[in-house]
Amino acid sequence: MGEEMELVLDKYISAGRILSEVREGAIELVKEGGSLLAVAEFVENGIREKGGEPAFPCNISRNEEAAHATPSIDDKAVFGADLVKIDIGVHIDGYIGDSAVTVDLSGNNEGLVRASEAALNEAIKLIRDGISTVEIGEVIENTIREQGYKPVVNLSGHGLVRYNSHAPPSIPNVKYEHGVILKENDIVAIEPFATDGAGKVVESGNAEIYSLIKAKPVRVIEAKKLLEELKKYQGLPFARRWLPRERLDLALRTLKNTGALREYPVLREEEKGLVSQAEHTVIVKKDGCEVTTG
Repeated sequence: MGEEMELVLDKYISAGRILSEVREGAIELVKEGGSLLAVAEFVENGIREKGGEPAFPCNISRNEEAAHATPSIDDKAVFGADLVKIDIGVHIDGYIGDSAVTVDLSGNNEGLVRASEAALNEAIKLIRDGISTVEIGEVIENTIREQGYKPVVNLSGHGLVRYNSHAPPSIPNVKYEHGVILKENDIVAIEPFATDGAGKVVESGNAEIYSLIKAKPVRVIEAKKLLEELKKYQGLPFARRWLPRERLDLALRTLKNTGALREYPVLREEEKGLVSQAEHTVIVKKDGCEVTTG
């Protein structure tokens, strides 16, 4: 392995270490009556204090929500007896760690939580140089179904490359006929979702998360200023609540209308079934893998 590759892998490992530390602190804050915004800010500020940057806004998805839920500006929402997914991304110089955990505040969903965790663990056991994503998807699907639940078919794990938190290859949560062969030093996030619903998610609700697709010419002063502000994220997702508030609606609307922004609406289970999630980032090795976010 070349010196340059070693330096890159060290940054992935460092991002994962920061993520692990912040994730453990966040889990302690997920309690009935606790503030969602306080948890998100704890995560994002903690990442920065430890020398990283958020690779995307802290996702806090509850119950039938599967992904892309993050608190709004001045959000007053608090946790109830919820099934809570905390999804965290950290980057160092663009090299990303991505991990998620489910916390069951109701105490009634132990089996569903276990299904996604078991699927993640079984998938990690398989990963090595030369493994096909077909085999990974098959073991994830079989493990979740053996627990009595359904995998979410239209959500998947993914590759991680510099400044891209959802790069190829897709790591499916079900068996497909064709896949991709993983190679040594590939960085991938394995991300099983399990549900007691239909097994599919749909877009629902307003977006609080965006990413800049491409800077395009705009005439509105506020949009021009916002465009300059967004360049620092280098294409990674950001939260509406991170942005300057002055005439923010106008600026965002202008950039959306030009096609400069991508929105990430909340993803919910199609039949409003409960959803659990488990995720780790791994580096593919010759005879196994290294979990960076463990």
